[in-house]
Amino acid sequence: MKRQQSGFTLVEIAIVLVIIGLLLGGILKGQELIENSRVTNAVNDINGLKAAYNAYLDRYRRIPGDDNSFTTPLRGSEWTGVTAGGGNGVLNITAGQTFSGAGESTAFFQQLRAAGFISGDKTETGAAVVPQNSWGGKTGVTNAAVQGYVAATKLICLSNVPGKAAIAIDNRLDDGLSNSGSVRSTQGANVTNPGAAAGNYSEDNSYTVCAQL
Repeated sequence: MKRQQSGFTLVEIAIVLVIIGLLLGGILKGQELIENSRVTNAVNDINGLKAAYNAYLDRYRRIPGDDNSFTTPLRGSEWTGVTAGGGNGVLNITAGQTFSGAGESTAFFQQLRAAGFISGDKTETGAAVVPQNSWGGKTGVTNAAVQGYVAATKLICLSNVPGKAAIAIDNRLDDGLSNSGSVRSTQGANVTNPGAAAGNYSEDNSYTVCAQL
């Protein structure tokens, strides 16, 4: 006797392929949404730090990080233990100190936190005081002549930014070019200090992206 063999019909196979396509499309769309969210968070971090810096200037008439005029009776107990700056009217943070908390970097973040302009623990010092960004890198500050700037320039820098995200940040805030305008980038993964401006952006590379403060 012949044994009948059953299998999938063309309609059933088509339905399975459609379902697989929808699942793959959903995964890819979800990844895109996550990446767009990270870019938005990075842009918000840059704009928020700019706003905090200018608000501090407006309130205290001092540069955050350089300020050394506060005492406990003058500003309250929340300023106890906060690091004072040099008070010379210059934010002293070299390119090599951007993400290390050295120079006046620790004072910069501690003072903004004590004033209530940014969130975070004002007792942190060194590299721990520098906030983490959306890609596991750091969000630091420097005042250096880097990335094609001819003079020392106050910059907010994000390290370990993937190429696609670096392009998106530059396009949102500036001209989309890595070596011109108010947003410039240095090629390098992990915690790469700002240095020479990169050539054309590549999605295959990672960057330290800096925006003028």
